[in-house]
Amino acid sequence: MIQPVEKCWAVVPAAGSGSRMAAAIPKQYMMLAGEPVLQRTLQAMLGWGFLESIVVALSATDQQWPELPCAGDPRISTVQGGAERVDSVLAGLEALQPLAHERDWVLVHDAARPCVSAHLAGALREALADDEVGGLLALPVAETVKRASADQRVQDTVNRSDLWLAQTPQMFRYKLLLDAMRNALRAGVTITDESSALEYAGYQPLLVKGESRNIKITQPGDLALAERYMSGDAAQCE
Repeated sequence: MIQPVEKCWAVVPAAGSGSRMAAAIPKQYMMLAGEPVLQRTLQAMLGWGFLESIVVALSATDQQWPELPCAGDPRISTVQGGAERVDSVLAGLEALQPLAHERDWVLVHDAARPCVSAHLAGALREALADDEVGGLLALPVAETVKRASADQRVQDTVNRSDLWLAQTPQMFRYKLLLDAMRNALRAGVTITDESSALEYAGYQPLLVKGESRNIKITQPGDLALAERYMSGDAAQCE
């Protein structure tokens, strides 16, 4: 039996409010180097060249999306997201059901990570090409890690030798991720990223080394940092 060619799809959860930015609009619509963050992120993803399409999960009250230049791109579709990231990702995965084969790949990428490079996305895809599960970009923890008490006193120093900071994209077999997320939600398990759903299902996703420039815009100062990365002024960002 001839196996179908494995395709790559993408889901971008973009329904969050970005409360930590303390801004009047969601962080994905804040301006970065003259364009909204979400526009920058999707532009980068469209440039990867290997994606069949991108599903963007939006808030039911989103009014900014139609104003984005990429909103009319035929390679992008939208779906209503949910209250939590996991709800939005699941909505995107379910929207792909008529299109994706169970062994296809799906990449989930944060709307607020506009600095991801085509090289990095390609490296993730190459590292996972023959993997039966999938994996994620991540960085080894470089700083000393402290565990705190309830009153913010140091309890102890944590061994960081096997600790990594998760990034996106996270890339998994389509049916595997869809089932894992559904089962974890039914069980009431807290899902912080796609890898955690696979971990709950008993799998061990592969860690692929990411880049420090692949930051997630979370705090107000992150916009300036991302802009310096995008301008190529790496010396100011290290």
